[in-house]
Amino acid sequence: MAVGSTVVFLSLGEGLRQVFGTQIGNIGPELQVSYGPFDTTLFTAVPELPLHYRDALLAEEARFGILEVVPLLFFLRGGLSPSTSFMFQGLPPGQNLAEIYGGFTVLEGRGLNAEDRDALVAVVGQQVAERSRLSLGSVLRLNPRVSFEIVGIAKSTGGLIDNAVLVPLRPLQAAIGIEDRVSFFAVKLAEPARATEVAEALAERYPNLSFQTRADVLGVIEQGIRVTDVVRLGISVIALVVGAIAVANTVLMSVFERTREFGVIRALGAKPRFLFGLVLSEAIILSLVGAGFGVLLGQGGIALVNRIAEHLIGLEVAALTLRLVLFAVMIAIVMGLASGLLPAARAARIPIATAMARE
Repeated sequence: MAVGSTVVFLSLGEGLRQVFGTQIGNIGPELQVSYGPFDTTLFTAVPELPLHYRDALLAEEARFGILEVVPLLFFLRGGLSPSTSFMFQGLPPGQNLAEIYGGFTVLEGRGLNAEDRDALVAVVGQQVAERSRLSLGSVLRLNPRVSFEIVGIAKSTGGLIDNAVLVPLRPLQAAIGIEDRVSFFAVKLAEPARATEVAEALAERYPNLSFQTRADVLGVIEQGIRVTDVVRLGISVIALVVGAIAVANTVLMSVFERTREFGVIRALGAKPRFLFGLVLSEAIILSLVGAGFGVLLGQGGIALVNRIAEHLIGLEVAALTLRLVLFAVMIAIVMGLASGLLPAARAARIPIATAMARE
């Protein structure tokens, strides 16, 4: 149970790494620009990137090979459940979304056209439509004053927009009362291989801005996941301690029950270190067997978690990896050593006469 719960908890981190790695890799633009230091809170924070920087970056076309700068506005409309929570993404209509979201495909209806610049229309991700039971012509309310009519249902490679609501930029800015700022710029370069070089050069010219390549974005997300890994491991330690106590109790009871046997073995010439190694090996084997069943139990828990996550957000958020299995085995060995030391020491210290006299 201890190993199984640890596997389930830590599998969330492994799954999130795979999800973000796939989705970040499917973002078309080579650079993302934010105002100030980049972190994951920017996706839900108040937009702070002034729009006038877009013209400044486009003026660098000749020097850095900047082909396009696309403003993106993120706004989270929270709800009491996943089916009533929506991530609105505002962008200029008529934009080639395949350049921003890899493998973008309209499944039903249409995409956002240039004529939709001021229209209250939306294209929703496939998972949003299924989860919230939305269809073409449905109305999605942003706030009491503004609602968007759904004109298309789409998907992308890796599911990056499956949980998003795409709307024209200007209506979204007006709806939230922020018309001169956005969340990010997506920058397309003529030479994608120069992304790191261009990011460093632009960072020197515009110290108020932060420029991230795909690898930089993934690095920030990885750092956040590591923090959650520590939290999940801390919770798992409680179960691991309980498991270690259970192993120690089992081995200690076994030592008590076999005291006379140990006396006979000692009388036949066995050294104390032999009994010490024998009992400690039993504790480690017991822990390894428990780890095997724990991994199987954890795999079942992971399947259950992914089934729930698929229903709620359309993504598998937990994954059982080789690294995680090896970690579980290592934990089992440590548990076996820690819980077997006391019983093993007791077995090795029992005097032969006392052991033989034991009924």
